[in-house]
Amino acid sequence: MRTTVGALPCFGLGMAALGRPGYINLNRDAVFGSDARTLDKMQTQADQVLDMLFRLSKKSGFIPWIDCARSYGLSEKFAGEYLKKRNIKRDEVFVSSKWGYTYVADWNVQLDPGEPHEVKDHSAYNFLKQLDETVSFLGDYVNLYQIHSATLESGVLENADVHKALSQCRKERGWAIGLSVSSPKQDEVIRRAMEIHVDGTKLFDSVQCTYNVLEQRPGPVLIEAHQSGMDIIIKEGLANGRVLQNPIIQEYSRKLSCEPDQLALACILAQPFRPRVLSGAVTPDQLQSNWAAKELARKVQEDPTMLAEIMDQTKIESEKYWSERSTLAWN
Repeated sequence: MRTTVGALPCFGLGMAALGRPGYINLNRDAVFGSDARTLDKMQTQADQVLDMLFRLSKKSGFIPWIDCARSYGLSEKFAGEYLKKRNIKRDEVFVSSKWGYTYVADWNVQLDPGEPHEVKDHSAYNFLKQLDETVSFLGDYVNLYQIHSATLESGVLENADVHKALSQCRKERGWAIGLSVSSPKQDEVIRRAMEIHVDGTKLFDSVQCTYNVLEQRPGPVLIEAHQSGMDIIIKEGLANGRVLQNPIIQEYSRKLSCEPDQLALACILAQPFRPRVLSGAVTPDQLQSNWAAKELARKVQEDPTMLAEIMDQTKIESEKYWSERSTLAWN
């Protein structure tokens, strides 16, 4: 492979909230306002946050890491155009993306009740279609390609045609292959994915999982996956903003003289499955604050009793977590 998943820094930028005008993160109006979020405005916002990502990465000695998806609106277009405008060479950045969902909101923030913002299709046909689309926007920049929100119900973990196509993609393009997971069954999906082989070789190099101080159920299986050699990527570390309102996180943040986002992300970075964490920042200041979690994680690791107290006092049942997430409004 041209660049291995292991070459990733521990921190990257997820484009879920930057690639489209509407998303489920809390309080988006505080950043974007209630005015029309035009394509140009969103591209400019993305450029500003990407500029900060490259500055912080350079200062830390890391390769900048950008995570996109076909369904994140125009995230691949924004990232691709940014990299070309800045004349970034392909070995100067790590780009991951995902296939499996199609963005159908037509650049609207809110839709009529029952209308989806994205539609799932985990077929081999859709993989090949979206693969071509990803290449058209990101070209040779891609390092890691992932199934977007693989589930037991979608059948993608049983689809031999998809598995063969993914394996062929790795052979022909040199990309690592991964999957992202969602829902209360994340642990079951990961265990099933770890069993999949094509021509005697494990199919998946990485897993991108929702894990945070509220949703801790996947912890044990993430340790298993890490021990098996899979790279662990964590998304929604702030639970779409809900973690920032947690009184326990707020209390310990005051004790440690840090920001709530920094502590919440540090608690993830301190986990034994040695995760890499994606920031969902939509402003340069948010990303800079999130970035400080790396240093704080060392302090948290040095006090395992405190870490255990925080994790024990903040966790909720997985079903409750996902039920509450499903009620978050696109805004």
